[in-house]
Amino acid sequence: MATLLHRLGKTAYRRWPYFIAAWLVAFLAVGIFAGTMSKPMTDAFSIPGIPSEKAADMQAELFPDSVDAFDQASVKVVVAAPAGHTLDEPAYAEQVQALIAGLEGLPQMPDTALVDPVTAAGEQQQALVDGARQAGGDVEVARDNAQALSPLSEDGRVGTITWDFDVETIADVEPTTIEALGDVMSDSSQDGLTVEANGAGSVGMIEINGTSELIGIAIALLVLVLTFGSLMAAGLPIVTALVGVGLGITGITASTAFFDIGTTTPMLATMIGLAVGIDYALFILARYRAELHHTDDREEAVGIAVGTAGSAVVFAGLTVLIALSALALVQIPFLTSMGLAAGATVLIAVLVALTLLPAILGLLKKRAFGGTVRRFRPKRDTNGLVVNNGARWARLIGRRPVTAVVLTVIVLGALALPLSNLHLAFPTDSTASTETTQRKASDLIADSFGPGRDAPMIVVVDGRDLPDAEARATAYGDIVAWAAGQENVRNAQLIGTNEDGTGAQVLITPETGPEDTATDDLLTDLRDGQAQIEEETGTTTGVTGLTAITTDVSDRLSRALPIYLAVVIGLAFILLMIVFRSILVPLTATLGFLLSVLATLGATVAVFQEGAFGLMEGQPIVSFMPIFLIGLVFGLAMDYQVFLVTRMREAHVHGMSTREAVVDGFRNSARVVTAAAAIMIAVFSAFILIDEPIIRSIGFALAVAVFFDAFLVRMTLIPALMYLMGEKAWWLPKWLDRILPNVDIEGEKLERAHLVGRPLEEDLAELGDEESVRA
Repeated sequence: MATLLHRLGKTAYRRWPYFIAAWLVAFLAVGIFAGTMSKPMTDAFSIPGIPSEKAADMQAELFPDSVDAFDQASVKVVVAAPAGHTLDEPAYAEQVQALIAGLEGLPQMPDTALVDPVTAAGEQQQALVDGARQAGGDVEVARDNAQALSPLSEDGRVGTITWDFDVETIADVEPTTIEALGDVMSDSSQDGLTVEANGAGSVGMIEINGTSELIGIAIALLVLVLTFGSLMAAGLPIVTALVGVGLGITGITASTAFFDIGTTTPMLATMIGLAVGIDYALFILARYRAELHHTDDREEAVGIAVGTAGSAVVFAGLTVLIALSALALVQIPFLTSMGLAAGATVLIAVLVALTLLPAILGLLKKRAFGGTVRRFRPKRDTNGLVVNNGARWARLIGRRPVTAVVLTVIVLGALALPLSNLHLAFPTDSTASTETTQRKASDLIADSFGPGRDAPMIVVVDGRDLPDAEARATAYGDIVAWAAGQENVRNAQLIGTNEDGTGAQVLITPETGPEDTATDDLLTDLRDGQAQIEEETGTTTGVTGLTAITTDVSDRLSRALPIYLAVVIGLAFILLMIVFRSILVPLTATLGFLLSVLATLGATVAVFQEGAFGLMEGQPIVSFMPIFLIGLVFGLAMDYQVFLVTRMREAHVHGMSTREAVVDGFRNSARVVTAAAAIMIAVFSAFILIDEPIIRSIGFALAVAVFFDAFLVRMTLIPALMYLMGEKAWWLPKWLDRILPNVDIEGEKLERAHLVGRPLEEDLAELGDEESVRA
């Protein structure tokens, strides 16, 4: 591989106009397609085959006019009079009527007229009470049912106005419609009346405003300037990363013509693409600069850099690709699209680093390290070896390797302890930022109607096997009573039957909200009792609704995790054996990853779920975050493993002992790996500023994961274990050595005159004297 990439790097450097033109053409082609063929993004967290989806299919069969829970562009406007007042007071009633007039004038509104909460509550209660009297039912139960559905709170202070936008899916709601909704609400929020809104139709597309990315890029630029001491060199990884991310995001937009893409996918791809794009270019550029100490032929230096550091980039990128693409194996559609989109962005970042960066170096030639702000003159010992902090740190670890191992394991283990309290759930309006109207509306509803109002479940009943209408009516009543008798149920009532009476829907309102574990327990109890109630009534039942669907998705994600881990770790282990020609090195790399990911999840639970240090308001961890985090962190962890340990193996291949090779690997790579980790941490941390719980929690988790893995695992635990293993670290059975392909990631087959007859440690310095690369 090193030979092939060596040729590619030299060709890109020599024929730079063609390579730059090819990337420009690719960008334009994808951009034109995206601009003409793309479709709106949509968030659909459903999974075919889960119980709630089967119930939804039965609901659609019995009630053809029913709409999928994820497609309903519902809006619930919440109005509240000041404390001590009610909405039926003339002043507030007049304001509510003005609000309704404004709402009815919004674009994409249904034809059905809106009714104020006071009038709607009265009409609803009267209808239910009259129906109970005519049927000889219990009037008090009818009043309780009416209050459970009432758009007006018992004290008359808070009311709701609900409708569905006249669209096929949530994605069809225009941004201008949501803006107009906000304007109407703002105009009506005066003279003491509070107006807020929640519901899927009230939320616009998640927008990338660029602020977080700019902060991350600014910090990355500072790190790169300190690393290279050159403004021009510092800017190159930024430019190439932006090109890769731009093409990746444009490609994701274009792919909506063929696939359903979630609204958070571009953000995640941007986050990952920026981080790996900068890092991959950094490693190749640093190696190019080091090679300029040994040759005046810049084309050859680029070839060597792409052949050696580029090989490491390829295998590091492959580990990330394996981790992200393997998300498709768990058969969760929205997670598959996220993984493949992020993986495609990583692939583009690898290709950019291998082809566009050498082409730009061919364009700039000696100006690539222009704009000098700091001259680097490394200290050397009596043998002429560079003495830097990387070598010092490696020697420090080498003095007490057992202590380093024990302390690292204890620290990471302690950080993982909060993981035992992990609570997974999907984000809802009740877990949104407290500054959003969705959260304010949910809080008003929870306080006035009970938190369960926003966590309804529907029991769909199929009574087609029952002999007559009387038997069906009895069965439906028994099912309502069964549901109402469950623990944590505030109300259960029959909300409708189909035209021929063969199907019914029972609405269950829990006592607790959608993010509460007690609501999950209620769903479990309902499912556990289904078989018995079906046998007693002769019906077929299913529980569905948004709450049930998201709970089922969370459960599927949890059960898919072991399969995913086995596939990712298995494939990556084989890949690392090929790279390092060892069994123990990949094994320690994998064990180190497990420590870092457990510590990361523990820290995320402590900060985001339990509200440690008051940094975040406590809320459940988004369900797909652990599996996505595990995949991505595994890929990123292997990046640093590959970059550090390949330099150790390179030194070992050229004659050093394992102990000397560890020091030399740190001498040549520690500074660049430190810079790369700092850049990733900066890019990921900047996304914590985004007012979106999913992105914020993933940004935090990735930032701390990189910190734990790069500094505690790869730069402390791994070198300590390498010292303890000694020469056994490179042990590989002969039969396995014959089977595994030899990819020559160290560039052993490349002809480099400065290595002939001389130890590698005498010549390879991570960043050489500035004077030797200026000319």
